[in-house]
Amino acid sequence: MYLLFVVIVYLIFAKIFVDWKRWEEYYPTIQYYIIFNLLYNFLFYNHTLWAYKAVTVNWLNHTLIDITFSFIIVPVAFMIYLRYFPKRRGWLYMGVWVAYFSFLEFLFVKKGLFIFDNGWNIWWSTLFNVISFIMIRLHYKKPLIALAASVPVIIILLLVFHPSLSELK
Repeated sequence: MYLLFVVIVYLIFAKIFVDWKRWEEYYPTIQYYIIFNLLYNFLFYNHTLWAYKAVTVNWLNHTLIDITFSFIIVPVAFMIYLRYFPKRRGWLYMGVWVAYFSFLEFLFVKKGLFIFDNGWNIWWSTLFNVISFIMIRLHYKKPLIALAASVPVIIILLLVFHPSLSELK
């Protein structure tokens, strides 16, 4: 079961790399991510761009996998990302994280654990990862600016991948 393996790996990462004395400092930014991820799942419910797929057990679906990623795996990754963000060469550091997330996605696609649909592909995912890591850092430093900047990103996604109004839940 791949999901269990990934959760265990990230729990080990959490134990080693997360500064748990500062978790409250990261909490609003983690909430920002979770809220926008849930918004994606709501708006694109009938017009999915990407979805998780279990290959080992029948009862495991996108919703359960996404909840696990949203509430365990991604928060750990973001707390590590924010904790070690350098004062210099931040773009390089961000690029490493984008490459890491994009590579994991590529592996998941090759294993059949991640599905693209409705025009989405690994290049869109990589661009989305760039935007996501910029926005996570921006939200951590300037939450109101990040919230305002999120609106055009959502509008552009809706315009480019345009689910029809009848496809909205």
